Amino acid sequence: MIRPGPYRATRLWNETIRLFRKNMPLRRHWVHFRCHDNSFTASEAVDWLHELLKGSHNFGPEVTRHQTLQLLKKFLKNHVIEDIKGRFGKEDFEDNGQVYRFPSISPFKKLPRHPPAQDVFIPKAGHSGVEKEMMSQRMLPFKPLVLNSESWKKRHSIAIGELRECQVMKRREVTSREMERIWMSATLTRLQTLLGLKSLNGVLDTALLSPNYIVYNVHNINKQGIVVLKDKSEDLPQWVLSAMKCLANWPDDGHTKQSTYPGFERDILRTVADYFQELDEPLLTFQFYDVFVSILGLIEKRQATSEALQLCCLLLPPAQRRKLQLLLHLMVRVCKNSRLPALNSAVGTRMLMVQTFSRSILCSADEIDLDELLATKLVTFMMDNYEDVFRVPSRLQKAVEEHIAHLRRVQINYSGVEASPLLPSSCMYVYEKELREQKAHGSQDPFLERLDGIIADKELTAKQKKKKLKQFQRSYPEIFRRRFPTAEREEAATAPLLRRPQLMIVTLKKPFQRSWSFRA
Repeated sequence: MIRPGPYRATRLWNETIRLFRKNMPLRRHWVHFRCHDNSFTASEAVDWLHELLKGSHNFGPEVTRHQTLQLLKKFLKNHVIEDIKGRFGKEDFEDNGQVYRFPSISPFKKLPRHPPAQDVFIPKAGHSGVEKEMMSQRMLPFKPLVLNSESWKKRHSIAIGELRECQVMKRREVTSREMERIWMSATLTRLQTLLGLKSLNGVLDTALLSPNYIVYNVHNINKQGIVVLKDKSEDLPQWVLSAMKCLANWPDDGHTKQSTYPGFERDILRTVADYFQELDEPLLTFQFYDVFVSILGLIEKRQATSEALQLCCLLLPPAQRRKLQLLLHLMVRVCKNSRLPALNSAVGTRMLMVQTFSRSILCSADEIDLDELLATKLVTFMMDNYEDVFRVPSRLQKAVEEHIAHLRRVQINYSGVEASPLLPSSCMYVYEKELREQKAHGSQDPFLERLDGIIADKELTAKQKKKKLKQFQRSYPEIFRRRFPTAEREEAATAPLLRRPQLMIVTLKKPFQRSWSFRA
């Protein structure tokens, strides 16, 4: 299984070619009284490669013989194979007895040496006030924040016992633009986590995303969970909706009570297919091609794949999401309708639906050699998990709601301590400038520095020092254990500092004894 990441389609292409060249059985063939060793016929190649693709987790058993034949045509065009006369470059490969061989040159595609520019999320500009200032900052996904010693002292002074002057203040109301930013940040962070990537760089161009799409797709839905468009001009034409409704409800829809004829349902399907196949771009849009191909790398983990698809479908323009929902709903209904006559004599209904609409759902702007196979794999999964794919991820919604509630909650503002502008751990994005400053300081363990500072502080009394160490241990047990992995090391390091001078004990006992004897 090729894991998620940049250039996954290219890596799949190279892996398929590697297995084909390494394991394809080769033997001697005679053509026009001439012997050709280490060769194979076209039909032998189709048979063997078809079995390889069906048994691969990257493609699955849905791969058809026709799709395998199309792939071998691309192999011939890209000089992965050649005929016995060394000819290639055309897609004239047929399922017959013509003899082919592997060329001596390497057919693998080269991956870019340098990755694209750093993945950056920039909400779309064009607003004023606080939102404009927020959007002008370049942001990038980042792990939990690492602070230097000075920042740590300011933000965690309460945990170590240094109470400051405070006042109760109420945060301002969260604007719609800020809410969109929170949804976008949480969505991208969760998607990056599911894909197991350090960055979405090379997988998704976040600069082209619109934060308001997510909020719209979450809140503007009907009882069936399908997006409702405010601008009806972006919706499917009425004649397409009528045709889809007729086919989905066959034969109970009122439209079919009028005059029908044998093959009427096939003509309806052809009408719907013509509309979707003539769209300018697929329903998942060209810009999301790489990220959906990467999600296929999680296909063995059904729950993770479903959640990743949920997140990516939330990023779609509402009009595209609605069309995708209606089309998949039609495909699922048609496959489950036992009363619907056969729509094709040679292919089953399920495979017909996948073959007809897969490239209307997913394909690349450029010619990608595995487009059809990858689209088949994705559409099959989306059909099998239609109800889950278009749900709003509960984990994402909970994280966003908790953060918004936190922003609206009454806060305690301590003097000298700036309120943290960061989102919670599930939405951890920081400003690029702050990240560069942290790297420049080079402070990796400010917590350990603070702990050592408490131990070495000569101005603290033994009682104060012991109290602060206990507070630190309760607040940061993992940091404390790193400094003192065993009880012996803790005692060896702290005992000399916490031991009271013997002279002080003697001076305290004498006044007490005299006072007692005086009363006696």
